Amino acid sequence: MTHHWGYVGAITSAVLFGISSTLNKLALENVNPLVVAGMIYFVGGILLFGIHLSPFHKKLLTLFETPKETETKISKKDYRTLALVIFCGSITAPLLLLYGLNETTAINTSLLLNTECLFTVLIAFAFLRERGTKKDYFAILLLFVGVIFITTNGEFQMLTLTSKTTGNLLIVGACLFWGIDNNLSKFLSKKRDIVMITGLKCFIGGSVLLGMSFILGIDINVTLASIPYILTVGAFSIAFSILLFLFALREIGSMQTGVIFSISSLFGAIFAFIILKETFSLTQFFAGIVMLTGVYMLYRK
Repeated sequence: MTHHWGYVGAITSAVLFGISSTLNKLALENVNPLVVAGMIYFVGGILLFGIHLSPFHKKLLTLFETPKETETKISKKDYRTLALVIFCGSITAPLLLLYGLNETTAINTSLLLNTECLFTVLIAFAFLRERGTKKDYFAILLLFVGVIFITTNGEFQMLTLTSKTTGNLLIVGACLFWGIDNNLSKFLSKKRDIVMITGLKCFIGGSVLLGMSFILGIDINVTLASIPYILTVGAFSIAFSILLFLFALREIGSMQTGVIFSISSLFGAIFAFIILKETFSLTQFFAGIVMLTGVYMLYRK
C-alpha cells in the first residue's frame, strides 16, 4: 500500500468511532456505563480473535502490507508496551472518563475531551521527535479549533470549568492517558500481526472492566434491546476502528493520526442528527468544513 492509505485508515477509523457516541447513548438507557465499556471492548477482542483463527487472517494482513518494513516477532518488550497501552487506554482512561462524567457537565466534557488530540500531538512532538511543516501546524490548528466548535456548538457561556474542578480534571486525565496510549501504540503498529495486537488490547481491557463491574457489585445483565448496539460498537467502533488506527500510526505517525482522528466528533454529531434527531447547527456545519480543510491540508504534500 502507499502512504495515501494511512490517511484513508485514519479517516475511516474516525468515522467508525464516530458512530459509537450515538449507539452507546442508546445502550446506556438500560445498562450501566462501566458494563457497556467492558462489553464493547470484550466483544471487539472476541471478534478479532475469531478473525485471527480464520482463513481470512492472512488475507487481512496481506491487505495491510506496506512498503515500510514490519516485524513478525512479538518480543517481551512489545508485551510490556502492550501492557502499558492496555493500562492507559483500555482501563485507566475509560474509568477516569466514567467518573468525570458524573462530576461535570456535558458541555464541559465535550470541550475537555478534545485535549486528547492536544496531548497526542505534544507527546509525539516532545518524546517521539515527530515534526511537521508550518502548513501542517496550521492544519492542526484548524482541526483543533473546528473540533472545539463541533463539540460545544459555540455555547461557551455554558462552560463551568472553574466550578466543576474534580470532574474536569478527571476528564483531562483520561485524555492524557489516551494520548499516552496513542503514542505507545505507534511502536506496536510496527508489528505485522496488528490483528493479534488489537485483539489482546480489546479483550484484556474489556475483561478487566467487566471484572471491576463484578467486584463493585454492578449488575452486568445486558437487556435484549441494548445487545445490537453493543455488538455494533464492539465490532466496528472498537475492533476495526482501533485496527485501522494502528495501521494509520504505522503509515503517517502519531501526530497526524491523532489529529485526523479528532474528526470522529464531526461524524458523531452527524450520526446523532440522523439517528437521534439531535440538532446540527450552522456553527457545527462550518466547523466541520474547517476540520475537513485541515485534513486536506495535512494530506496534500
